[in-house]
Amino acid sequence: MTHRILIVGQDPDTVDYTAPGIIPGMTADKVRAGVTASKLSLEGQGYICDNLYVQPAPAVAEAEVAAALSRATYDVVVIGAGIRNPPANLILLETVLNTIHRAAPQTRIAFNTRPDDTDAAAARWLGR
Repeated sequence: MTHRILIVGQDPDTVDYTAPGIIPGMTADKVRAGVTASKLSLEGQGYICDNLYVQPAPAVAEAEVAAALSRATYDVVVIGAGIRNPPANLILLETVLNTIHRAAPQTRIAFNTRPDDTDAAAARWLGR
């Protein structure tokens, strides 16, 4: 059985990299490189992996996540630290979580700590 993973993060070009909760020195390029490396690692292990960068507006992110979840069934959704950690993103985080809960209640949810450990976050929940 092939597992399918969705990586959800805030569009790297819309992140305030000076905000509390963001890893010091993080940049849009580092986010993209880390997520790409994790995605390639997961695909190299035989998983199907999709990436979704959402806009920071909760209503827009809700539509984007719902659309992605309507196109495929995922075993795990990894929510990036850029959505979770900044206090200003609380409503965005709640929106993403509730959209996943509503649209895909069987799907496990995982959290990374950095873009480049997204693969480890997903792997924790595969096969459970």
